[in-house]
Amino acid sequence: MGAPDAWDDPRAAQERGQELSRLRGELEELRGLETTAADARELAQLGSDDEELARQVAVDLDRVERALGQRELDLLYADPYSDHPALLSVHAGAGGTDAQDWAEMLLRMYLRWADAHRCKVEMLEASEGEEAGLKSATARITGPRAYGRLRAEKGVHRLVRISPFDSQHRRHTAFALVEVDPEIPDTVDLEIDEDDVRTDVYRSSGAGGQHVNKTSSAVRLTHVPTGIVVAIQNERSQQQNRAVAWTVLRSRLLARQREQRAQHLADLKGDLVSPEWGNQIRSYVLQPYTLVKDLRTGHEVGNVQAVLEGELDPFIEAFLRWDAVRRQAEG
Repeated sequence: MGAPDAWDDPRAAQERGQELSRLRGELEELRGLETTAADARELAQLGSDDEELARQVAVDLDRVERALGQRELDLLYADPYSDHPALLSVHAGAGGTDAQDWAEMLLRMYLRWADAHRCKVEMLEASEGEEAGLKSATARITGPRAYGRLRAEKGVHRLVRISPFDSQHRRHTAFALVEVDPEIPDTVDLEIDEDDVRTDVYRSSGAGGQHVNKTSSAVRLTHVPTGIVVAIQNERSQQQNRAVAWTVLRSRLLARQREQRAQHLADLKGDLVSPEWGNQIRSYVLQPYTLVKDLRTGHEVGNVQAVLEGELDPFIEAFLRWDAVRRQAEG
């Protein structure tokens, strides 16, 4: 941060500053734990028969144990891009209007989670549904372990509830797909043939100021060989939207390469990898009972409303532990 050219790229410098702050915080916490443990040891030696001292030692050791448990969890962030910003997209799936409403509910859930963890959120794109909700939306989420934590959310999410859009008040099932990719810096070697990318420009829609619906500032990139589509419309100029769209496209292509390598290794071992779409990772049931259950880890919570308000950490922790066991089993 003290280098002469540190602020030549303000965005990178800001993220580097956040990383520096996080590392300093971790060091301070570890030093504090060392002090607490040393003090507890001295108290235990001084007053083994003193009930008040024994209670204080127990309190101190409990604090150290809980903090070390959190540090143990940090060791589970094995993905090399764990500290990178997360590019999170939500897409309405099967279920019509209910699915579009469900996509908006999921986006709100992640925004509440990000706010609780003091993560910065930048909306890159949002396409409204015909009657309600969202067809799709993409957000860039920056903060400690942003991708490392949010990658637990990647997959199909299923909602079961009494539909507010059904005049007969019947129970409906809706699906939404959540994509989570790490943002990849330009320094990562990834060649993209520009001839393989189709660029379309169109007018932005939704909130955004005087430029909305007046200039063709929104940009859509289509990578023809893979079918990956990236649409960005939050910036005020076409040039800015194009730059962001290329960053997102690079990130998704690299994520696709990593997934293909993992699938190739699984195929060599004789494992069958089913397509992600239609293979839900988590169910949210509001009727006839209330339950959120992760189908990978088995973790479940009865308070659905709390989860929808952003209380995702228990599911994320369960996923990290489950993923560590899975990776160890795969060798």
